Amino acid sequence: MTTIKISGMSCEHCVKRVTKALESLPGVKNVKVSLKSGEATFERPENLSVEEIARAIEEAGYKVVKG
Repeated sequence: MTTIKISGMSCEHCVKRVTKALESLPGVKNVKVSLKSGEATFERPENLSVEEIARAIEEAGYKVVKG
């Protein structure tokens, strides 16, 4: 499982947008996005980089918190 911190989510609509962005990536499954913790947890294939995941989230209008 991969967990990443996301900033900019303020409502359930945001959660749905991030979930949809992650689920649109090839091989990503079991996506769970938490508004409360500001995190997304999911399974991803090894050939899908964190940079590609971050790009999809940022294109949806949110920011990945690094570190």
